[in-house]
Amino acid sequence: MTVDDLALVDRFLDMLASEAGASRNTLSAYRSDLAAAAGLLPSLGEASIDELGGLAPAWSQLASSTLARRSAALRRFYGFLQEEGLRADNPGAALPRPRQVRPLPRILDRDDVDTMFRSAEDKASSGEPIALRNLALLELLYGSGLRATELVSLPRRALRQGQPFLIIRGKGDKERLVPVSSRAAAAVERWSATLIEGPWLFPSRTGHISRVRLFQIMRTMAAAAGIAPERVSPHVLRHAFATHLLAGGADLRALQTLLGHADIATTQIYTHVDSERLVQLVNERHPLAHKGAGPR
Repeated sequence: MTVDDLALVDRFLDMLASEAGASRNTLSAYRSDLAAAAGLLPSLGEASIDELGGLAPAWSQLASSTLARRSAALRRFYGFLQEEGLRADNPGAALPRPRQVRPLPRILDRDDVDTMFRSAEDKASSGEPIALRNLALLELLYGSGLRATELVSLPRRALRQGQPFLIIRGKGDKERLVPVSSRAAAAVERWSATLIEGPWLFPSRTGHISRVRLFQIMRTMAAAAGIAPERVSPHVLRHAFATHLLAGGADLRALQTLLGHADIATTQIYTHVDSERLVQLVNERHPLAHKGAGPR
């Protein structure tokens, strides 16, 4: 990327941070996608429609989700340049628009989750700090549906005695209340008792544990419980939280709030996982469900 392109990207990311409230992870993703495009263009900021059109064959082997994300990043970048008067046109129309099919979330069934908890609780009964930490992490992932970034960056005093909820600052720098079960609170309290003073609930040597480290911890816990590690991740446990809550009768709007989704369409993907329960709900609760099949 040229010096001029770097300056334009920095201005664009500054706008996203200040005006759109983009998170650090979002800004990092935008920078990565723009850098990937810059590596294939003579100049990112001055790219022509024909040059952008040439990205489609160069990116033909990418997953459709990756291609869609990169194209969206570039369209927003060029829209910004045009709005700021940094170029006269917006060549974004030349970028590919792959048809996106949202994949169904991978989840664990309740038996798998129970197995992970039994294993984690057995290890935590020893009182070993690492085992106590791991149980607290598992409780908050599955019991409260936190995102990985939200969990690892919890402050030391995030959960206060007598306060059965966390105040989470999630995507878009938006705050939401997340209920915490009594068992999760107990697990956090046991883990907290092993900590020395510091700013983070889940500290590392240099700050708080990373998302990558959390991913590794969950896979190690899965293997210890006899579950294939590749089936488990922090996000899979968040999906399990949502799916099992919905199966238990949770309202979709309430679930949207708990997960911190800006758009309920994102939450609706979970309705696929318990279609049998939804059919049963219609058969049992619909006003016509118990009427005879009389003439129409």
